[in-house]
Amino acid sequence: MRRIALLVLIPLALGACANKGLRDLQNVSDGPNEFMLQPAKPLEAPASYSDLPPPTPGQANLTDRSALNEGITAFGGRPEAADAGIPASDGALVQHASRLGVAPNIRGDLAESDAQFRKRKARFTQFRIVKVDRYNQAYRRETLDASSEASRWRRAGARTPSYAPDE
Repeated sequence: MRRIALLVLIPLALGACANKGLRDLQNVSDGPNEFMLQPAKPLEAPASYSDLPPPTPGQANLTDRSALNEGITAFGGRPEAADAGIPASDGALVQHASRLGVAPNIRGDLAESDAQFRKRKARFTQFRIVKVDRYNQAYRRETLDASSEASRWRRAGARTPSYAPDE
């Protein structure tokens, strides 16, 4: 009887030590969302205090960061051209990408369908003796194996220069 109890308790004790990781699909916190916080640039003394723009309450100031502009700069673009619309050099690309239509609420639709998918999958994964990674359970069939995909495309005759060559 002691052996059976030991065989049951050892996996339970080891399972309790598991790290849930960042991919737990349930939000159990009512606290603030730390990803919504945006750090400000460090304060700098201007060259001339008389050249500063007048303060505009409720509007952006010189130390506010712009994630969009920082992303554009990181990819080698010009932030001042972000509000100018689509450049003429990219017109053909945008036209080809939108040839089958553009869904106006694609992000909301995808979020809703993903929430429904996770809810369906959670019916069978909510009762566990030990904690497991529910992300892997829910999306197991949607994952791709990089080496098998590269092999499949190579067998079909496609070039795969970004993937390591077969040894």
